[in-house]
Amino acid sequence: MFSRIARPTATLVRSLSTSSQHNAKVAVLGASGGIGQPLSLLLKNSPLVSELSLYDIAHTPGVAADLSHIETRATVTGYMGADQLGAALKGCEVVVIPAGVPRKPGMTRDDLFNTNATIVARLADACARHCPQAMICIISNPVNSTIPITSEVMKKHGVYNPNRVFGVTTLDIVRANTFVAELKGLDPARVNVPVVGGHAGKTIIPLISRCTPKVEFPADQLSALTGRIQEAGTEVVKAKAGAGSATLSMAYAGARFTFSLLDAMNGKEGVVECAFVRSEETECKYFSTPLLLGKNGIEKNLGLGKLSVFEEKLVAEAMDELKGSIKNGEDFVANMK
Repeated sequence: MFSRIARPTATLVRSLSTSSQHNAKVAVLGASGGIGQPLSLLLKNSPLVSELSLYDIAHTPGVAADLSHIETRATVTGYMGADQLGAALKGCEVVVIPAGVPRKPGMTRDDLFNTNATIVARLADACARHCPQAMICIISNPVNSTIPITSEVMKKHGVYNPNRVFGVTTLDIVRANTFVAELKGLDPARVNVPVVGGHAGKTIIPLISRCTPKVEFPADQLSALTGRIQEAGTEVVKAKAGAGSATLSMAYAGARFTFSLLDAMNGKEGVVECAFVRSEETECKYFSTPLLLGKNGIEKNLGLGKLSVFEEKLVAEAMDELKGSIKNGEDFVANMK
């Protein structure tokens, strides 16, 4: 009587998935959380993923069982508790880490530091031991500190490869694309705004001058737009009124970055995403810029490129805060017992 509901097409939007197949084992650490569950759902829906390994400190078997009933090819296994972390990571090519506590009203990303720094350091240590060659994608905030933490932990084990450790800043790009499209009446799927710097407040620097298609705004509107992109996370935290932070949009952005990385690992050429990585592009040790991705992670850092006077000022103003956050991360690992 009724026709069967059509399966979702391979391409949800942009590069959220592709029709090509690749036998990749992907782990999500923090898979039971507000970001982890929708992120795992999006990964399960992709033909790029053949095995999905879900880890958290609670509820993971249930999340895995639920996802395993979906009619896509990725097999799903749930792991729970510290004693199962090694098994969750064994053989993984990509590890995505959204684990940690979310922001609440009045909190900055730096307020999360003490709790999330410990969590990320422990998970990075496990990655160094059990999947040292994997691509590590950190979502856990504050990213400006958790990427230095991850890097320093990997160094302690002698397995650090700066081309394989990424701070996922993709949500800043997704928001910039959306907000620009709203103001200009464009299709957001066809807008691309590079966002450089870091992943907190004024360290988030949208390069509106490099938007494709080209757009222009009066100075006051440009300033307001930039401020909205920088504080968009707080906008969601306030709207949720104590019930959490950006989870669904972050899951989407995390999936977009993961799929881009998998595409590049699978040999697709010309894959470019911004991410917070070890960098020589500025005076900061870590900085987000557009990256050409390849089979081994970062193939080429495309750098800052030409900036407007307004954007140059934003970069200069971000440096001190960014350096401080990076140092906090490095010091945390140096002082770990």
